[in-house]
Formats: sequence, structure tokens, C-alpha cells
Amino acid sequence: MGAVLTRISPPSFKPERDIPDQTGKVIIVTGGNTGIGYETVKQLLLKNATVYLAARSAEKAAAAIARLKTETNGREAVFLELDLADLPSVKKSAQTFLAREEKLHVLINNAGVMNCPTDMLTNQGYDMQFGTNVIGHYLFTTLLLPALRKAATDTVPARAIHVSSAGHMLAPGRGIEFASITGSKERDRWVKAKGGFLAPWWLYGQSKLGNIYLANYFAKTYPDVLVSCSLHPGVIRSELQRHSAGWMQVIGNGIFYPTPLGALTQLWGATIATPAQVTGQYLVPWGRVATPDKRARDVKMEDEMIVFVKDAVKEYI
Repeated sequence: MGAVLTRISPPSFKPERDIPDQTGKVIIVTGGNTGIGYETVKQLLLKNATVYLAARSAEKAAAAIARLKTETNGREAVFLELDLADLPSVKKSAQTFLAREEKLHVLINNAGVMNCPTDMLTNQGYDMQFGTNVIGHYLFTTLLLPALRKAATDTVPARAIHVSSAGHMLAPGRGIEFASITGSKERDRWVKAKGGFLAPWWLYGQSKLGNIYLANYFAKTYPDVLVSCSLHPGVIRSELQRHSAGWMQVIGNGIFYPTPLGALTQLWGATIATPAQVTGQYLVPWGRVATPDKRARDVKMEDEMIVFVKDAVKEYI
């Protein structure tokens, strides 16, 4: 079904044709070893960018890098070890990059987890989805600001692309329910009250809303340094569904769009969209601006979340 829909409404943006040469550009793609991240790395390598493939597993990253070489005429991504669910690992990853590179032109915060079992927590005791998708990426982006700042010029700012999802509309209540984020008896009661099926999806939804808040925060706070936007990549077949029930994966494989299409909107935002087109915006397939759920425009909720996240990472800054 996804392939049929693609033929009915094909994307007008074609990376091979439309992305200009990226020689001299340094780009990080988190979660670049699989799915949408992999396809993003591939297209950037084909355009001669220096691409750091940030991933948790060195073994999986090595396999992805080897495969990419065969698909990009020998171009090779650089592995950057990064476990977003462990804040010391995030700090070490940023330090490793900063020791190697002076500038970072584009950061694509693509990695994420979805619909995890509710008993999964990060190494610092946060909900796995919020901890990985939001807290880890906030710390990583913040620590990389020196390289983003050095890459920015008066006419060409650096870029930070935050991959959200239409799933942000699944967020509960006002959008972020802080009782659900930190592992505790209070969180256990929250999960029990929401139910075994719905709780993981609400946790996912609030993490994706959190990605929009992150993009808005960085756009407002560092306008002289970077273009920052969030996006929905589309309903795409990828490894992101690995925690979903088997029947949901079967249905998804039949109706979701092919994985390469999921890279299009972030590639568009990262390479050819003008800063005025995208900064502070929410993008949707296949490279256009749309309006997210009204809660994504709740500045008070955004501010509350940023305060929470800053407190979570304060010892690693």
C-alpha cells in the first residue's frame, strides 16, 4: 500500500538531483546505522559530506558503514559511539567529536525509540522513550554548540534537525506528564492507571512532543548560531516498530511508506531549505511546513519541560 501511495503522490524533492555538493560539510546523524538514519547518511555521503554515524552498537555501526561503502562508490561514514540512554556516554561522544572536528555544520537528531515496555528505563532512571528521545538529544546538542557555533557564518547558520513524529498528538493531557518520566512508585501508579496497552503510546507521544519543544527552544535561544526545526518523517517502515506487537508490525509492513522516503524531509530541511523556511517550524512529508498539535505551541509547557531537562543533565554540562 505504501508503494502504491508513493506512485499516486510522488515526492517532488529528489536528493540525488536536488541536494547540492556537500564537500567540506561535517554532519552528524544519530541512529545512522539503520532505517531512516541509514538512508539519510547514504544520501549525504553521495553528496560528499563528512558524515559521522552516531550509534550505540559498534558492531551494528561497522556493518552499516561497510554496506554504505558498497552503495556510495566507496565513501565511508565515521563511527561515533553514542548511547542516548546513558548521559555519561552522551558527554563522552560529544567530547570525542569535538576532539576530532572544529566545526559541525549539521546535526540530525534522528535516533529514537518507540512503544518501549514501560519497565525500561535509561541508565539514569528516566523513562526510556523520554530519556532517549528528549533528554539524551538535548544534552548532545548542547555539548556540540561550540562546533555548531564555529560552523555558523553571517549568511550560513549551522542546522539542528530534530526528528519528531505525528505521534506527538498521542501525548497525554497538557502534553508532558512529569510524574511519568522518572522511575518511581509515582510513575508506577501512573503507568498502571493508563493501562498496559496505552501507557507506552502516551509515553511515546510526549517524547515526540518533547522533540518539538527542543527544536523550538534551540531556535529561540541560539538564533545567531543555528537553524533549528522539528519534523514528522512520515509513516515509514523501519526498525522503530520493533517493540510493537507482532500484528501491528505485519500491518505496518503492508501499508507504511518505504524506508528511503522517511529520509526526505530531514534531508530537505538539512540541505536545501532556506533558514527562513524552516527555523522554528514543524516539517512534514515531503519537505513542507505544517502546523503541529496546539499543545506544541504551549510556551508555558515548553518552558516547564526545558527546566526539567536542564536539571536532568546539569552534572554533565
